[in-house]
Amino acid sequence: MVRSAHILILCAAGLLALGVLMVHSAGSTVGGPEGTTLDTTYNGAGPWSQFLSKNTLYAGIALVALLIGSRVNLRELFTAKALSNPLLYIVPLAIGLQAVLLIPGVGETVNGATRWLKLGPITFQPSELVKWTMILAIAWWCARRRGVMHKFFAGVLPPAILIGGVCCLIVDQDLGTGVLIAGATGVMLLAGGMRFWVLVPGLVVGGAGVYYAITQERYRMERLMIYRDPWVDPMGAGYHPIQSQLAFAQGGVPGSGLGHSIQKYYIPEDTTDFIFPVLTEELGIAGAALVIALFITILWVGLGVVKESKDSFSRLVGLGVLVMLGTQAAINIAVVTVVVPTKGIALPLVSAGGTGWIMCAFAVGLVAAIDNANALQREQLTAGDAENAATDQDNNPPLRLTG
Repeated sequence: MVRSAHILILCAAGLLALGVLMVHSAGSTVGGPEGTTLDTTYNGAGPWSQFLSKNTLYAGIALVALLIGSRVNLRELFTAKALSNPLLYIVPLAIGLQAVLLIPGVGETVNGATRWLKLGPITFQPSELVKWTMILAIAWWCARRRGVMHKFFAGVLPPAILIGGVCCLIVDQDLGTGVLIAGATGVMLLAGGMRFWVLVPGLVVGGAGVYYAITQERYRMERLMIYRDPWVDPMGAGYHPIQSQLAFAQGGVPGSGLGHSIQKYYIPEDTTDFIFPVLTEELGIAGAALVIALFITILWVGLGVVKESKDSFSRLVGLGVLVMLGTQAAINIAVVTVVVPTKGIALPLVSAGGTGWIMCAFAVGLVAAIDNANALQREQLTAGDAENAATDQDNNPPLRLTG
């Protein structure tokens, strides 16, 4: 019998498969000796070695993380004793790794942003760890303090301080992720019992912080100003949105065919933030619709799983994962279709990124784990009902007519 957990795992695996396929296609380059026929390669590698790249390895690890996440017992995680609770160590570790990036010369800088940390042969993005561990931390707090979440000082203030501090660590180098964390955790606080009026001053303070972060960086202001008419500066701030729109136009309805994108040679960040236009150019409207349909299926099925759960911690974790995933996907698609100003944010499970793929797959696995717990509870209830029925039959044997 196909359950919601199976659908979630299949949809996430489908997005990962599309991600691997399109990252290799978008990352291909044209090269060859002068005067010879040019060969399409991936970063200088042969055509067959494309699929033996690190991105394929990352996708494989992400699939394992997806399956591991689906076996996590969230109830045990919530009820674990303080010193034996993994959250006591995971959350501070993730925040600490993000704070390390503030030390000059420690982090890896790419395109002017220091978002990556290198530990030996491993390079990862601490903000991805923070993003998903914050979901667990806020869910744990709200479930533990659900009786006082309507009170500001006893319920709302401690997690609000944590969220604000984490966002301050991130927004300088990654404004989009900071806003994403604040939005998703804010929804979780509301679902956990926070009064709506408390959200208003939070929005004011958060809006002021975002305004300050935008005005302090020239490139952010340029992106905002060029949004209305990218052709004012086609080779500068308007380059990203123009090339993205051209990709959609080049592919048309049927698409140009896998591997035949022209715009991938011109769009910056074609394997990461702007992979969706390349996918649409090559696979057409059907490819774009498939990606959107997979995300919608995860959200729809996931919400059904969350509604069915009787455990407050599991419900909040599932809600946080779905809000984070859905919002990030919606923002990425809105950016590349020039519905909103340009902002560097990845398409979950599709855009290249080892840390992003692994952590996002694990998070979807947690939602599948909630469905597994729901199924186990249903089986226990069914077994209990059958046992009670058998007991009643033994205690009250059927009447027999005698004559």
